[in-house]
Order: sequence, then structure tokens, then C-alpha cells
Amino acid sequence: MPPANAAKSRLAYIDWMRGLACLLMFQTHCYDSWLSPQARQSRFFMYSQLGGTFPAPLFLFLAGISFALVTEKLWQKDVAPAQIAGSTILRGAEIFTYGLLFRLQEHVISWGWAPKTDLLRVDVLNTIGLSMMLMGVICWLVPVLTPRQQREKEEKGDQGAPFLPRVLRQRWEKMPRIPFVLAATGTALLISLLTPPLWTTWRPTWLPWPLESYVDGVHNLGVPQQGIFPVFPWTAFAFAGLAVGFILQSQWARKWEPRAFFALGVAGGLLIEFARWLDAQPRQFYSVQDYWHTSPSFFLIRVGMLLVISAASYAWCRWGLANWGFSPLILLGQASLLVYWVHIEFVYGRVSILPKHRMGIGAASAGLLIISLAMLALAYFRTRTKGRGLELLPWLHRTPAPLGQ
Repeated sequence: MPPANAAKSRLAYIDWMRGLACLLMFQTHCYDSWLSPQARQSRFFMYSQLGGTFPAPLFLFLAGISFALVTEKLWQKDVAPAQIAGSTILRGAEIFTYGLLFRLQEHVISWGWAPKTDLLRVDVLNTIGLSMMLMGVICWLVPVLTPRQQREKEEKGDQGAPFLPRVLRQRWEKMPRIPFVLAATGTALLISLLTPPLWTTWRPTWLPWPLESYVDGVHNLGVPQQGIFPVFPWTAFAFAGLAVGFILQSQWARKWEPRAFFALGVAGGLLIEFARWLDAQPRQFYSVQDYWHTSPSFFLIRVGMLLVISAASYAWCRWGLANWGFSPLILLGQASLLVYWVHIEFVYGRVSILPKHRMGIGAASAGLLIISLAMLALAYFRTRTKGRGLELLPWLHRTPAPLGQ
């Protein structure tokens, strides 16, 4: 779908947000790779890396939303839950495999100076794949665990729930995926709450380090590391996106879409303030935690910001400049995997366009502009290429068509 048409789609905000994640990712990687030790002491670098805390949550959050959209579409085609689970789990395994292949490529290109342990580094693609497999399991378990009587009422169009007040029962009827929303939300919270102890006092040190790294990001260095994307807490962002995706597919949200996104934005703002209040309390639940990496409060703040970004992206794509025609961010979002895969080599690899750790802010910013324009050109070429020769993950990285079309 051309960018101009994508901007008119009710789902264009997904590609726009992916493009935003790509842009934030470019600046984070470029400044991290190229700035000199002196420049890295600046406030500019601090804010640059703070912006770098958003790309991975954005990618995972959007993977959850896309998963909900695709799953809902399969449900409407009366595909059996077990078949849906099998298909989505296989997709997740495919993406996980691409993550392993990416690490293999990086090792081959860096042959001679990259340690062999880098082959088993837990990267964001690995975590996206694992998240999709886990979401497939949840979407299979919820129907299985739903009482037969309730399933029969749902099949007849009667959502039941007689234990609820009439007003809530009417809401239930308009949102039959409430059990999935609750399951996804509960899973996200559980993962976030378990993260601090699993990184400290409950660390599974009895596991081999390649497996432990998927729990706490320890790699082979004995302690949890930055730049690793373990299941705890990162998959929680995917489950948060899954819950939001199912909410957006409800009857009410589809009928009153602008109101639904406005409500998401308001909920995001309230969640941010609640998390800040929670963190400011004198008594904390955890005796040991790392606020910037494991704290449930910081997780809630980032989820709140993702909700606000989602609402703003929807408004921008529906009423803003993204609706006028060519949108660079939508274009990047449509080829997000490809630009992610390629830009790494020109920033961190042997073919880096600038010397590493030697540049000032001005020179690094010029390099960032070159990388951004080059990746935009690559995305333009990709979206104009016929066939799927360059499309590795069309199901994940191409925006689903609006339901009902």
C-alpha cells in the first residue's frame, strides 16, 4: 500500500508509530556509536539515550496490537482457537529464528574481533518472537478455560454475565473480548511485578547463562546487562499492546473510534500520574530494584506514554499532516524490519560511515541525517518493489487491512 493511501487508513497510525520508533532508534544508535567520550558526558547525550528507551517498547507494543488485529480477523473467519494458536506460535518461532540469523550475520561480518558469545545475545527480535509465541498460548488458553455454558451463550450472541449490573452487562455485550483483555493485562502486570526479584534475589543462576539471559539479561557476564531484551520485563509491553488491540476491536471502539483513542490518551496520562505517585511513596514493596530497568512504576509510566503516543499518532494520521500525502514516518514503518537490519551495519559494524567514539555532536548529527535519509530511500525502494523478495516478515511489519474491507 503506498504511503499516501496508508495515511488515509484507519490503521495508518501503526505504521506511523513504527516509523517513529525507527527514527528514535537511529538517533540512539548513531550517537551511542559515534560520540567521543567527552561528548558522551553532555546533557545532549543523556537526553538522546533517554529517547532510546522508547523504540523497543514501541516495537513490542505494536506487535501486540497487530497480533490482536490479526487474531480478531481469524476469529471472524471461524478459525478454531487451537488452529489460531498454532499459526501464531509458528509465526513467533519464525521471528525468533530471524533474530538468531541476525546475530549470526553480525558475527560473520565482525569475524575476528566479535566474541562467539554474541551469537547468543538476546536481541529485540528474539523477544518479539517469544512474545508472539506467549500471546498465542494465552489466546488459546482463554477459550479453553472459559466455562462451556458461557461459550455457548457467546456463540448465540448472549454474552450472559448475569452477575454483573445491567450497565456493565451491556458493556460486556459490546466487548466480547473482555476475558482476553483481562488475561493480557494481567499477564503484563504479572511479568512487570516479577521482574525486580528475578533480576536480583530470585535470579535463576542454576540455569546455563544462555537460558538465564532470557530471564534477566545476564548474558555471560554474571549480572544483568543493559542493551539486552529478556522476557522480564520486555514481553510485558507486547501484552499491554495485545490488551489495547482487543479494546480497539470492540463494538464501541469501532463505532466511536476518535473517542476511543481520546480515552486511551486520557488513560495514559492518568497511568503516568498514578505511577509517579506510586514511586513517590515512602514505603516501597521491593527492597531491591533498578528504577530505570526493572521497576513496575517505570513500566507503568512507559505504558502510559505509549497510550498517549498512540492517541497522538492516530490524531496526526487522521487530521494532521500525515493525512495530506507523503509521510516519511509511515514509509519507514512499512519497512521497519529492513531498515533496522541494514542500519546496524552502517552504525555499529565494520562499514560504519563515521569513526566510532571519535565524533563531536555536530558531526554525529550530520551522520544521523545521512543514515536517516539513506534508510528512507531504502524504505521507499522496498515499498515500490513488486513481490516479496525483500519482505521477510510481511505479517508482522505490514499494517493489516481494515477489517470489513
